[in-house]
Amino acid sequence: MASEAPAESNSKSERPTGKSNSERSAGNEYVDRSLATVVLGSLAIVAVGGLVQVSFGSYSMTLPEVWAAVFDPAVLLDPRAWESFLLGTEMPEVSRDASVVWNLRIPRVVVGILAGANLAVSGAIFQAITRNELASPYVLGVSSGAGLAVLLTLVVFSGAAAFLPLFAAAGGAIAFMLVYAIAWKGGTSPVRLVLAGVIVGTVFNSLQTGLFFFAEDLAVVQSAIAWTTGSLTGTDWEQVRLALPWTMIAVVLSVAGSRQLNVLLLGESTAKSLGMSVERVRFGLASVAVLAASAAIAVAGIVGFVGLVVPHMVRYLVGSDYRRLVVGCAFAGPALMVAADVGGRLLLYPIQLPVGIVTGVLGGPYFLYMMRKQQDVGEI
Repeated sequence: MASEAPAESNSKSERPTGKSNSERSAGNEYVDRSLATVVLGSLAIVAVGGLVQVSFGSYSMTLPEVWAAVFDPAVLLDPRAWESFLLGTEMPEVSRDASVVWNLRIPRVVVGILAGANLAVSGAIFQAITRNELASPYVLGVSSGAGLAVLLTLVVFSGAAAFLPLFAAAGGAIAFMLVYAIAWKGGTSPVRLVLAGVIVGTVFNSLQTGLFFFAEDLAVVQSAIAWTTGSLTGTDWEQVRLALPWTMIAVVLSVAGSRQLNVLLLGESTAKSLGMSVERVRFGLASVAVLAASAAIAVAGIVGFVGLVVPHMVRYLVGSDYRRLVVGCAFAGPALMVAADVGGRLLLYPIQLPVGIVTGVLGGPYFLYMMRKQQDVGEI
């Protein structure tokens, strides 16, 4: 019962979310019209953006040829093809068009979907456990740790480049453990977690910059820059296989923990009075957020603002109840990621902008708009 109390009951945390208080208090349904709109709209954006994305490439194809390859029954209805995609087995023989689309172009869209879902859900969790709308995987040092691990691998341990995604995930986890250790003082608090994240992020970013002076190979520098700016170029089914299981685990655990996230929004004293072990729950949910963010960084690099802006947008549309917010983020994050990747592909075509640059250009002004619009931004 206690864990079902909506986060809006804290008078200090009430804020306009696009739905009236009466609507939020009266609507006990898990899925309402606003959430259904977010889900269906996001799916439409992903579908349209995905079709646009697979229509471009160095191998020349007409639009009818591309779409015929996407919906080729020889691929869609062949279990051996899906085994190849998801398990890495040998690909059955298909047409050249289908091979180009399914092996080179569609994985880029799928990786964008997985990375967007991970980043958005991770950002939503971090904002709840810190009770701060400015929190994100990047503010709390996760991305800086992953970026440092990537640069160390490329510059110092170049022979281990094949394990780059694993090092990125490990670096993100280590960074957050440092943040948690620094913030611990007989327990943690939202303010100390954010401040510790800023400290760790600043130090790790400085180390990243310093490592560039030790890179002698220009190709290594370019590869490192691609990782630190976030890019989906060159992704394939190997990245999908790496991220998919962790994405599923993170999203399921996030949905399962949404009630606890609602209670955390009420404040530590209220949560404790309701019988919650605040530190244990906060650490467990933070681990889920780190897992999600690390999975995204491992396959897409450091893509900024997705984990910061998407929860704001979804919160405005569906309200602050995390039972709806987490689900909305899991769909809206991929929509933003795929749309931004398409924008980076078309904006200066044939030059491709990394998706991280596009999300930064879009996310910065939007977040500034939110700060100007709401005077109490910073605390949920």
